[in-house]
Amino acid sequence: MQSRWKWLVGLPILAILFFWSYWPALERMVQAWIREADYSHGFLVVPFAGYLLWARRETFPGIEPGLSWGGLGLIALASLARPLAAWFYLEPLDGYTIPVWLAGVCWFFLGRQCLAWCLPALCFLAFMVPLPWRIEHALSLPLQGVATFGSCFLLQCLGLPAVAVGNTLLLGDIPLEVEQACSGLRLFVGFFAVSFAYVLLTERPWWQTFAIIAAAAPIAIVSNVLRITATGLLYRYIGGSAARHFSHDAAGWVMILLATGLLSLLLWYLNRLVIEVRPVATLSSFSAPSVQQ
Repeated sequence: MQSRWKWLVGLPILAILFFWSYWPALERMVQAWIREADYSHGFLVVPFAGYLLWARRETFPGIEPGLSWGGLGLIALASLARPLAAWFYLEPLDGYTIPVWLAGVCWFFLGRQCLAWCLPALCFLAFMVPLPWRIEHALSLPLQGVATFGSCFLLQCLGLPAVAVGNTLLLGDIPLEVEQACSGLRLFVGFFAVSFAYVLLTERPWWQTFAIIAAAAPIAIVSNVLRITATGLLYRYIGGSAARHFSHDAAGWVMILLATGLLSLLLWYLNRLVIEVRPVATLSSFSAPSVQQ
């Protein structure tokens, strides 16, 4: 009777409360996905989290009977954090409480083992929330500087008269402004999400998992530096129209393909870094053939 009550009454009530309470936060996030290219990957986060649960369906531990009241603690924690987010004008914190709230509901209705099973997908939902402005600003400025000086170094290695002045590349008499939108933050955040998703879907040793996550930032930075270098070459040898077309239209896809290729190269290297040693059968393990009299 209690199990039937929680599905027919409790779950619909919590679903209504969720959408009623979180609708403004969800609306703000969707607007950020539409308006800001750095967070356009947010549309893919929820479908992938659902796919992650489906891909791990064979390990589903089963639903525990009754209710797990510990889940109410997580629901209360998320509910208490929301007024603090509003008081201190921390809109991203409001979004980050969504996975916590859903984790509490999962624990309350399905049990602690189901919560552990759902936890990777719930953690992945954090990628749908735009970064706080301070963190975004703190990341974009260093990324912008690294992209400027890295691409300047490569252009100099290619024999071009490139000089970095602040966040501007001077290619002879051609100024190339590396704007904040060119800092690579979009690929930086998106590729972290891709790397995190990959390690969730594959079973690898812990050190390989750590290496893949740690390599996400360098791969994103290198890809962005190469993109700006290619844009500078186009400005120098072909013309401004072709360079502008590449930097605004084709460069995004090129960066994704390049970053994917670098990740594939890293995976190839990790697979060959440690050779699995298989035990070799000794002579004593073979029985001598019997001789018929």
